[in-house]
Amino acid sequence: MLGVKVTTRPPSYLLLDQPGSLGPLLQAIDRVKEVSLDTEADNMYHYKTRVCLLQFLVDGEVFLVDVLAPGLKLEPLWRALADKHLVMHGSDFDLRLLHDLCRFRPKSLFDTMLAAQLLGVPRVGLASLLDQHFGVALDKDGQKANWSKRPITPKLLTYASLDVWHLPALRDILQKDLKRLGRQKWFEQQCEAQLTSGFEGFAPATEHDWRIGRSERLRGPGLTVLHAVWHWREAQAQRLDTPPFKVCGNTLLLKMAEAAEAGEGESALLQCVHLGKRHDRLAPSLAAAIRAGLERDPQTLPRRPGRDRNHISLTQAEIELQDRIRADRDRVAQRLQIEATLIANRSQLARIAQYPDKLEEVLMPWQADLLRQEPALKAVS
Repeated sequence: MLGVKVTTRPPSYLLLDQPGSLGPLLQAIDRVKEVSLDTEADNMYHYKTRVCLLQFLVDGEVFLVDVLAPGLKLEPLWRALADKHLVMHGSDFDLRLLHDLCRFRPKSLFDTMLAAQLLGVPRVGLASLLDQHFGVALDKDGQKANWSKRPITPKLLTYASLDVWHLPALRDILQKDLKRLGRQKWFEQQCEAQLTSGFEGFAPATEHDWRIGRSERLRGPGLTVLHAVWHWREAQAQRLDTPPFKVCGNTLLLKMAEAAEAGEGESALLQCVHLGKRHDRLAPSLAAAIRAGLERDPQTLPRRPGRDRNHISLTQAEIELQDRIRADRDRVAQRLQIEATLIANRSQLARIAQYPDKLEEVLMPWQADLLRQEPALKAVS
């Protein structure tokens, strides 16, 4: 597809960061049926993720709402948006953030990332799509910025504006291609599913979140040490108000656990991890966590959740059917030039193999229609 060159002049914007300053935005929203929206969060810099900035493109005007501004009441904004169609890119994270912030659920959605995926575009990130279609290069620094830091620099505000500035034009291009390929209905079903999953918010924490990576291979002291150092990391991250991965990555936690499983002692485990400038301050508490983990009886750990009573392992015949369905899926995906998992993922394939008559319950209609016509499911229908 040939790119369409448009002006790369940074858009002007109105920053709303004072009590009672939402008036112009609310008036603009009231005049239209569609709004382009993006969010910026501080998940790279704080323990608990917060929405920091909302970017709106409404009838050709960019409005930036400082969510962290003291005294700024957002309830009228959510009411105004409730019956509007939204244009977003990669909306899953944003929708979950907004659900947890205020239980917001849009009326309808056009997600440009979902559209690009259904068109088989190799690189579906916003920066790649804007470069491809408009010759626009987004400043990568904005992706790593601390959006909770105030004041927000003009450079970052311009970056935030560009995240929504080209969305309507990008939508028009992608929508035209969806219609040309007859995938508009597929896309509508994908967007509806995105709205439903976004309204569920983020999964709540459980007592088994510490079972990361290869932990299922551990049986004895490796498990107790992993449990101890994972909770140590959580405590330190909360105390420092920083993301857990900035205290210590999962790879290092597992390295300590595997060393413990192999019979290594406290000093050897401490040598597995390098905490940089924080080492002197964090090493004593880490050592105490390791020591507690080595001394703990694995039988006292929270028991792994039991398998669903209704779960039945696949029979050999069902495994063979699953393989045939997977082959059909891969062949269809190759013909359509889309990712195979867009049609059905691994767990969905297993469930379909067990219950072929429940195909419509497992997949969206467009996915089910594609597989229903293929040899594997035709043979069992």
